[in-house]
Amino acid sequence: MLLTDVLKQTGNELMKQYEVGDYFLASPNQTLKGSGVFAAVDWTPGQAKYPTLAESVQATISEAKEAGHAHPIVIGAVPFDKKNAAHLVVPKEVDIAGPIESGEAQDHNDFHASYTLEPVPKPEDYERGVNDGLDRIQKGDIEKLVLSRSLRMTSDQPIQVESILSNLAHHNTSGYTFALDLPKENDRSRTLIGASPELLVSKSGFMVMANPLAGSRPRSSDPVEDQRRADELIQSAKDLHEHAVVVRAVKESLDPLCELIHVPEEPSLIKTETMWHLSTEVKGIVRDEKTSSLALATALHPTPAVCGHPTEAAHEAIRDIEPFDRQYFTGMVGWCNERGDGEWIVTIRCAEATEHSMQLFAGAGVVAGSKAEEELAETGAKMQTMLRAMGIQDN
Repeated sequence: MLLTDVLKQTGNELMKQYEVGDYFLASPNQTLKGSGVFAAVDWTPGQAKYPTLAESVQATISEAKEAGHAHPIVIGAVPFDKKNAAHLVVPKEVDIAGPIESGEAQDHNDFHASYTLEPVPKPEDYERGVNDGLDRIQKGDIEKLVLSRSLRMTSDQPIQVESILSNLAHHNTSGYTFALDLPKENDRSRTLIGASPELLVSKSGFMVMANPLAGSRPRSSDPVEDQRRADELIQSAKDLHEHAVVVRAVKESLDPLCELIHVPEEPSLIKTETMWHLSTEVKGIVRDEKTSSLALATALHPTPAVCGHPTEAAHEAIRDIEPFDRQYFTGMVGWCNERGDGEWIVTIRCAEATEHSMQLFAGAGVVAGSKAEEELAETGAKMQTMLRAMGIQDN
């Protein structure tokens, strides 16, 4: 086990060492890279030794330490659907460094390959799905519903995962960049890669923070228009309502586990290269320091920001309307140590990569007053994070 002092290595240097098959996660505070597998968390709902995923993770960490691992950390991905198994491991070696510094990406970015594109669902079918969701909202079955779509891209050249990761990290330093090895599918290696702006929850000692995002506008290259869109978002009754639904659910989920929670009265604006978002930082103090970051994360997941509200009714509507399995998209990625400290990120602005293909994902929140064509445009804008990292500038 190699645990590097953050002063001895920069996040940029650590990122250059990333190879496909590693577990990489960069946050605004630190950069973490795991390689090899010392132990895997074996937990499937209803078929496991431990009743919860968080308990299974802590047991795996304890067993790894007893087996001689000096500083075991669990890292990996949890799917959107809680009925599916998570992919979490204790890497053989872990390097930890400071955050990624902004700057020009290393351009080993020879994206001259041609792509075959397949939108799933087709744009017109996605709009029909949004209208279906609006009908359910009008009937009172659901208050909010998040509907997503995907873009399957097949290339005649190998996908340059390392280059895409470098581009994502350098252009999203205020967010969370990740590239995580996934279980093979049909004997094909897979990597979950992305740059999420949204922290689900972090825990350090007794301190807890969640940062739900809901309500968005695409950025504009024109500074005047860009500011107009930001001003419109912060005053939009529809978006403020959508955001309030998410923040309320986050507080309600954390309440049983925290003795003190602070929620700002009004949201603030944050921006990525491609989007404006309404943001609220929810801070709290956990009742029991032994409560792990993953226990907090599973209490929150899935939030109305990626599923809807009420959760079960929204989840059922997603199964009815979306023509694909989200798998890890809108799940969570993150890490947890033996003290239970860690951070878990909402898995958005992401793609699943194989040797010759990428499947990009994006979703949009549907509430009363939403318009199908606007939600379609929003998902397209959100896909720009991955497309730009691939060297594709077209909409």
